[in-house]
Amino acid sequence: MSLKETEFQLMDEEQLSVELIEAQYQLKNTSRQPNAKSVLILVSGIELAGKGEAVKQLREWVDPRYLRVKADAPIMFNQKQTFWQSYARFIPAEGQIMVMFGNWYSDLLSTAMHVSKPLDETLFDEYVENMRAYEQDLKNNHVDVIKVWFDLSWKSLQKRLDEMDPSEARWHKLHGLDWRNKKQYDNLQRLRQRFSHDWVIIDCEDEQVRDQQFAQHILRTLKHCPAHETTAVGRWKQAKTTQALLEPSTAVADEADYKKELKKLSRKVAEALRFDSRNVVIVFEGMDAAGKGGAIKRIVKKLDPREYEIHTIAAPEKYELRRPYLWRFWNKILPEEKITIFDRSWYGRVLVERIEGFANTVEWQRAYDEINRFEKDLYDSQTVVIKFWLAIGKDEQAARFKAREETAHKRFKITPDDWRNRDRWDDYLKAAADMLQRTDTEYAPWHVIATNDKHSARLQVLETILAQLKAD
Repeated sequence: MSLKETEFQLMDEEQLSVELIEAQYQLKNTSRQPNAKSVLILVSGIELAGKGEAVKQLREWVDPRYLRVKADAPIMFNQKQTFWQSYARFIPAEGQIMVMFGNWYSDLLSTAMHVSKPLDETLFDEYVENMRAYEQDLKNNHVDVIKVWFDLSWKSLQKRLDEMDPSEARWHKLHGLDWRNKKQYDNLQRLRQRFSHDWVIIDCEDEQVRDQQFAQHILRTLKHCPAHETTAVGRWKQAKTTQALLEPSTAVADEADYKKELKKLSRKVAEALRFDSRNVVIVFEGMDAAGKGGAIKRIVKKLDPREYEIHTIAAPEKYELRRPYLWRFWNKILPEEKITIFDRSWYGRVLVERIEGFANTVEWQRAYDEINRFEKDLYDSQTVVIKFWLAIGKDEQAARFKAREETAHKRFKITPDDWRNRDRWDDYLKAAADMLQRTDTEYAPWHVIATNDKHSARLQVLETILAQLKAD
């Protein structure tokens, strides 16, 4: 939307500052409350339009301690990195305001305008669609996203270039463009129009009007942050619990065959993971004592500790609760980490958080689509996602719990909560059935390992890893 002068009136600057600070503190004071929100401001636009000046003026009108600014030069998209990966850790916590000069749209334009290898427009539009889906997920998780384009006519741009000190010219290379080139300017504007219909477009001919339009839009946003849905719509259709979950296999692997096969498979898995050109994320979920730790130990047996990272996921920390629930996982999957293993994962939102009431109905029901988009982004950035649900019988779990209590070096693995969770066994099976049905995709399929025999489970896990690496 464009802010036209007929719809805009200059405010007294002192009054504007007072209202901005009041709104800023009101947002800050909502932190850790049910209605808590944060604000993410994405800034982009024509060079010399005055983006930096507008943000600088905004910082003078607000309390600068509580307005964070991240400014980076645009980067080319990397095939092995999601578009949000460079920015995920800067997503603001509840009560915070973050301005991003460099953002995924700047990177998209930089990639699309690359002279030697321009981006196909169909792919450009796919990126925009994925970005909007990501932003909607942020909004659903209480991060309100504002996108502001600072626009400037060709004629005014050339005038400002003429008046600019030559020593400053090298700082004005946004998107790597020659701002004297009308063809490049027109191409940038054409591409921008493919995504900017939901942006605030500020005409930057008048500097005072520009700064106040920007500040007043931020003020309106702070005063009228939208409420987020907390009531589920429609009736939930529970997935059917499969026989594998209800009655895992009781067959026992031969001890000698197990040791021989384990040695062979451990070596093959290590080589496959090490020499695959893609990154690999391996996720383990399952009932308590189902053998997640034992399976992970066999996966990494022949790997160097420097080749992989293992994340054991527990309840989120307080600072993590102030951000979108996927935030702590966005920041654990890094392009430079070739092999990443999760002992429990982002599926906690639709398992324990659903069952124990830590997530409301809207949050956990919405999470399936959010998780699918997250995993699709990883897949599109050349990351193989291998997911395991380890299923054991209820009696087998009780036997393993008792064995842990009686074994000195395993007692740390059993807690009163483990025994308490057994009372919710059927609830966990129902939640697992929904999870398996709604997040089993071609790009990140689930593998159910349903057996009461630890040896059989470990061999199946290793065989499955080899099979998926070969199939993908």
